[in-house]
Amino acid sequence: MLTTLSIQNYAIIESLDITFSDGLSIITGETGAGKSILLGAMGLIMGKRADTKSLLNDEKKCIVEAHFSTKTKRLKSFFIKHDLDYDDEVIIRREIAPSGKSRAFINDTPTNLKTLQELCSRLIDMHQQFDNLSIHTDVFQLDLIDALANNGNKRSDYYKVFEGYRKNIQELKELIERNSSASKESDFISFQLQELEEANLVSGEQDKMEEELKKNQSSEDIKGAINMATTLLLENENSILSQLKTLSNALDPYKEMDEDLKRVHGQINNSVYELEDAATTCADKTDEFTFEPKRISELEHRLDLIYRLQNKHHVKSVAELINIQQNFSAQLGGFGDLSEAILAKEKEIEKQKAQLEKIALELSKNRKAQAPKFEKKVIKLLGELGMQNAALQVDIQESEKLTATGQDKIEFLFKANKGGKFLPLKDVASGGELSRLNLCTKSIVAGNMDLPTLIFDEIDTGISGDVALKMGGIIKKLSSKHQVITITHSPQVASHADTHLFVYKNDEGGKTKTSVRLLSEKERIKELATMLSKKPPSESALGNARELLGM
Repeated sequence: MLTTLSIQNYAIIESLDITFSDGLSIITGETGAGKSILLGAMGLIMGKRADTKSLLNDEKKCIVEAHFSTKTKRLKSFFIKHDLDYDDEVIIRREIAPSGKSRAFINDTPTNLKTLQELCSRLIDMHQQFDNLSIHTDVFQLDLIDALANNGNKRSDYYKVFEGYRKNIQELKELIERNSSASKESDFISFQLQELEEANLVSGEQDKMEEELKKNQSSEDIKGAINMATTLLLENENSILSQLKTLSNALDPYKEMDEDLKRVHGQINNSVYELEDAATTCADKTDEFTFEPKRISELEHRLDLIYRLQNKHHVKSVAELINIQQNFSAQLGGFGDLSEAILAKEKEIEKQKAQLEKIALELSKNRKAQAPKFEKKVIKLLGELGMQNAALQVDIQESEKLTATGQDKIEFLFKANKGGKFLPLKDVASGGELSRLNLCTKSIVAGNMDLPTLIFDEIDTGISGDVALKMGGIIKKLSSKHQVITITHSPQVASHADTHLFVYKNDEGGKTKTSVRLLSEKERIKELATMLSKKPPSESALGNARELLGM
């Protein structure tokens, strides 16, 4: 519940501290006194955007701080999720600097507006004219019917199974994708491996074949050169060898006479021996170099295959290709078939689905049993609030798939007049009608739902007299289970207050400032009487005020 609200330097509020009690707090005051400013300050607490135009003194920062007492542990998970310090007292603070910079704090820890809004949605339920009220949402409508149908435990059991079901569906999807991906990758690697295996690669073969191909392709030229060497060295009539022998014979008689001649004679003889060996080698090589087109074709075909594989796998040697082949083989052995895991997961999902469908059916039966009772109660309360021809219908349709709340789609249908057509609530109800519907539905469900602090702004617009008195009674009943804060112009509604706060303004130093005070019993009588008549109130109005208060 909201315990205190502190406002500094906001609009026409210089400094204001308001204490709220549990039960029903009523806020009244003259038009323009600043009641809407209080709601604006609450809006900042709830995460609405800040504006420097709201600063009373544009040289000082604006501070709005709200204290909440939480008697249950329902918020603990939120604090854990957002890494915030948890306490039974929650303090929310907004600061607006003159520069326009806005800061938000939860228990003195800086936070962003999104987190603040998420927390405040669990702490405050503020209803203003033309707001997008919670009764619009299918989530609230379903929660409301479930609360009346006492479906809380069943929904909790259902959700536990549903979480596992949803997780398994995601895991099944991932398994199928992995299996499909593995199958495609396996096929691709298998194809690559088969291509390399069929090549029967041998390390070092590329260098040998390239050398053999060069020889074979140049065989005719090589053979011609060998024949020429043989002819010049040995076979010509005036061959090189014959000339060297003649020269050796000519120098032989004189070799002993001169050391240089002896040395030259030896060199010539050595050349004869070497050239004779060269001529013999050339003669032996003549038949070795033979042009073989068939062998050339074989070598070219084989080398083309090797070059193509090297280009494909971006390598430069046969050894690297063999290494890739071995890696492909190892990868292929690592692929496992996930079919069994997929089958097991599908069986588990089917089992969970059957369990969910069973609980969903029980939830649906309870909802359908409760809906007509709820419709009757709402219609009765709307009649008491001056909407005698209005009616609400709870439309429950079976969803095609399982959701987090079962298999039902719930929508509130509404008509304001006799003979009218039931249409979705969000499309037909006015702001005032929505406010009264909200009040009726929440008063019906008050004992079954854990509602936050409820703030109603001028929910009584357009009603008076006995209808307003009945509205006050409904609000009072709602406040017996929950904290309710209501801003009203209706004395009939205000008469039901547990705590009556009066908003007023006064002029100080040439400036208008807003203040709030808690009314005593005597002051309440005077305030209600003023609301009933005029200021100052007449004696009859004072008497009527006492009657409203049961005095």
